[in-house]
Amino acid sequence: MQKVEAYIQPYKLDEVKDGLFAIGVQGISISEVRGHGRQKGHSVTYRGAEYSLDLIPKVKLEVFVTDAIVERVVDTISGAAKTGKIGDGKIFVFPVAEAVRIRNGERGDIVL
Repeated sequence: MQKVEAYIQPYKLDEVKDGLFAIGVQGISISEVRGHGRQKGHSVTYRGAEYSLDLIPKVKLEVFVTDAIVERVVDTISGAAKTGKIGDGKIFVFPVAEAVRIRNGERGDIVL
């Protein structure tokens, strides 16, 4: 099992979700987060004063998948979230040692 964690632009969320559901991903967790990478934020002017926004809104996706489809999941997220501009986001893949369904104690890939 693998955990795929992606940080993407908020306006790309629907495209990414649709792509993941199309390849058979059933469960996804989504969080609204703030942060910055290389772009280091940007400045805005409000009522004549300039303000620095150094924490950019992003969406964090967490998907747990079997080893067999992890590459398809990464490719799907990457393809749907890509604009070619700085700030498109990042994808991280982590190994998962165990998964347990609380309701009935099932373990392993069947939990997914």
